[in-house]
Amino acid sequence: MNIIRPIRHSDYPALLEIAEESGIGFTSLPVNEDLLKNKIERAEAGFAAAVTKPGNEGYLFVMEDATTGQVVGTSGIEAAVGMDDAFYHYHLGKVVHASRELDIHNTVDILTFCNDYTGVTEICTLFLREQARGGINGRFLSKVRFLFMMEHRERFSETIIAEMRGVSDENGRSPFWEWLEDHFFSMDFPTADYLTGIGNKVFIAELMPKYPIYVNLLSKEAQAVIGQVHTKTRPALQLLQEEGFSNRGYVDIFDAGPTVEANLSHIRTAQASRKLPVTIDDQTAARGRSHYMINTSVKDFRAVATEMTVSEEQQVAVISRQAAAALNISSGDMIRFAPVSFRD
Repeated sequence: MNIIRPIRHSDYPALLEIAEESGIGFTSLPVNEDLLKNKIERAEAGFAAAVTKPGNEGYLFVMEDATTGQVVGTSGIEAAVGMDDAFYHYHLGKVVHASRELDIHNTVDILTFCNDYTGVTEICTLFLREQARGGINGRFLSKVRFLFMMEHRERFSETIIAEMRGVSDENGRSPFWEWLEDHFFSMDFPTADYLTGIGNKVFIAELMPKYPIYVNLLSKEAQAVIGQVHTKTRPALQLLQEEGFSNRGYVDIFDAGPTVEANLSHIRTAQASRKLPVTIDDQTAARGRSHYMINTSVKDFRAVATEMTVSEEQQVAVISRQAAAALNISSGDMIRFAPVSFRD
């Protein structure tokens, strides 16, 4: 059984390995000891804080193999982005150039530099190690965040976004960035990506073009990747689309990967989730369906994915002893849960 829990200081070696494996373009996990340790400390502080509204809290979870104790994945939530450091995007819009006298009408795509997502909640830092890929692990690691946010709504914005990694090759070559590099930045994509990951964003405001960019002036290679995702990111994007996320024209300023958004209340797993007290019965639980389930704690948060059933008559969730132990709960305690598979 895999358990998802808050990250702690002792997880640093595993987080460093994950950062190294994640590669160029995974901005939220730079390979930098001080910054990774600061990220862990910030997460520990976020889970421990008494919160009444979303602020500068960052929540970082890890998936642990309960048998071996090995950390096999991570995922995170930023409660409110852009409150301390500016949060930049391009918005893809249109402008019309027309002359009635000449009977000419041209519609042109433009990219406008903006901070429109300031203050919203971001899901981020999702990475599952190679040996753990398979089954429902990836979906579990992603969807558990929706249950956590639904249970602790005061900590998060109603608008939830996810920045998807854009197109780049194994050497870190980004066709979109190459055009910006040639004309404005004079630094390669891995360098720009790393500087952003370590929190050095001043160069963006200093060097980024201040006026809208006409898309048809970009190279054909750059135009082709606007709003497209990295090959390894396609499953994550599909999962979020199934949950109700969609792109409203916002793309990353470095690789032009899409940013998708949804209202928390409309995210499928969050909307379908229920909260009930538990009773413990191995045989009854085993006859049920697979569910994602979480306890209702913040600091001592735990999540598992396993079989359970609901007694509608008694209004209780029936779980196994193993699940109860993994969640650190007893009979009568509350859980929030959602089905692994929906019956459409």
